[in-house]
Amino acid sequence: MLSFERLYKDGHEEVIFFSDPSCNLKVIVAIHNTILGPALGGTRMWQYKSEEEALDDVLRLSKGMTYKAAVSGLNLGGGKAVIIGDPEKDKSEALFRAYGRFLESLNGRYITAEDVNTRVEDIEHIFTETSNCVGVAEVHGGSGNPSPWTARGVFRGIQAACQKVYGDKSLKGKRVALQGAGSVGRFLGEYLYNEGAEVTVCDISEKNIELFKEKVPNAKVVGIDEIYDVDCDIYSPCALGATVNDNTIDRLKCKIVAGAANNQLAEDRHGEILKEKGILYAPDYLINAGGLMNVSIEFEGWSEDKAVRMVDSIFDTTLDVFRISDEQNIPVNKATDVLAESRIEAIKNIKGKYLGNLPHRFPGRKTRH
Repeated sequence: MLSFERLYKDGHEEVIFFSDPSCNLKVIVAIHNTILGPALGGTRMWQYKSEEEALDDVLRLSKGMTYKAAVSGLNLGGGKAVIIGDPEKDKSEALFRAYGRFLESLNGRYITAEDVNTRVEDIEHIFTETSNCVGVAEVHGGSGNPSPWTARGVFRGIQAACQKVYGDKSLKGKRVALQGAGSVGRFLGEYLYNEGAEVTVCDISEKNIELFKEKVPNAKVVGIDEIYDVDCDIYSPCALGATVNDNTIDRLKCKIVAGAANNQLAEDRHGEILKEKGILYAPDYLINAGGLMNVSIEFEGWSEDKAVRMVDSIFDTTLDVFRISDEQNIPVNKATDVLAESRIEAIKNIKGKYLGNLPHRFPGRKTRH
């Protein structure tokens, strides 16, 4: 149940429930922190078992976006949205346009993009009603699907982890257990395959596996519960979060945990356990920030060269976090928090929350009325 005490616990500024019965829209938007700028985060569509489960998800994910933007050096805050519904049955133009009208009423405090089960076509419908969205098609001044950029950033993070553990960033011959063959997982699999890695994959969708095999033809496929027992160098969670938990952590047979999924640790203490077990963790909100970095460029005019330079910087930032972890003898997830929180605190002293209604930051872009 939502309460003020619950909001205070993680520092959320605002949580908004919105519905439109005419198109069966049920959405929760969580704005966690806007000290660095307007909150930006994707909209996820999922058939949650309950509104409580949806609320837990959006609160956790929005906080993660604050840290992701901060550690990436972006002038953005953290937010997230979840639409409660079956993406196979409930999607419609009316639903996303109604959602876009609602976002317009937030005056730019929250800007959305693609996430799990939302695609460029869905963002296009939102864009019809508001310019407070990114990841729109290139023809409208956007950058399109952010998944390839998320995958590129994760790949750079994996390279940094290999540099730390093995003294060489090469993936040639490395065994990777990749959990999740969705859009980001497929692009990441292709990067790994092209670099000579041996990939084992699992997914709940046979269609996703088929598409993955097109990019990684020699991939070995295992069951969704078997992925934790794969003897590998790198466990790469690229599905939903909390897969590093009390039930799985002792089953992992790897030296590195690095993937695209948000909130991979079920609890912060699992970061300490990984450290004790000698497993290097590359925090998700550090290395999966490539998609966020890419869409953030739309504010000033997107270009591929600019996106490549920014996303590739994840390699050096990840090594910096490993250094902080070593110097302070703290788990890597705590070291990443130190980097993010120090930046937020510094900027907090010179400015307050982002209030919206500032001059528009999307030069040359207009909604598609």
